[in-house]
Amino acid sequence: MAVLAVVALCVYLIDQIAKVLVVSNLFEGQQVEVLGQLLQFHFVKNAGAAFSIGSGSTWIFSIVGVGVLGFVIWYAPRIRSTAWAVLFGLLLGGLLGNLTDRLFREPGFGVGHVVDFLQIPLLPAIFNLADVAIVSSMVLFLILTLRGIGLDGRRTRDEDDEAAAEADDVDAGEASTTDTPNDKPQG
Repeated sequence: MAVLAVVALCVYLIDQIAKVLVVSNLFEGQQVEVLGQLLQFHFVKNAGAAFSIGSGSTWIFSIVGVGVLGFVIWYAPRIRSTAWAVLFGLLLGGLLGNLTDRLFREPGFGVGHVVDFLQIPLLPAIFNLADVAIVSSMVLFLILTLRGIGLDGRRTRDEDDEAAAEADDVDAGEASTTDTPNDKPQG
């Protein structure tokens, strides 16, 4: 739980500080080259989700965000793995960063526009650090799932191997008791 909380807090604070700096130093629509064409700051306010989808439904994203927030908090005590704690921390911090914008930025509570400012040539979208954290959590989710790592940090294949080994031990134990040589003298 501590790892999850620290990661979430760091993501949230870095995201919110970056957004404050962007809003206070750039005007909406302004583009600034940071690393040439590789990375640019392009300040926009997004009323929708990724790629500005659902611009007229900001309030729905706020409700979904609160729902996901509740799920993460409810599910967090089950986590026993550092990797899963980092995953949920990234998700929680990113979610809180964008949810804060939706709840407290203009034009009003629950329908606020998210501050986006990062633009790279590989993506047609402009995004923010909260989005980076959310996408990173999904990549980590795929990696952990494909590797078979459970919330307790154990590989599901390891559990299957242990169960098979235990079954083999039981079979070996039964075989040794039934295959004992006859101790009676012959003759």
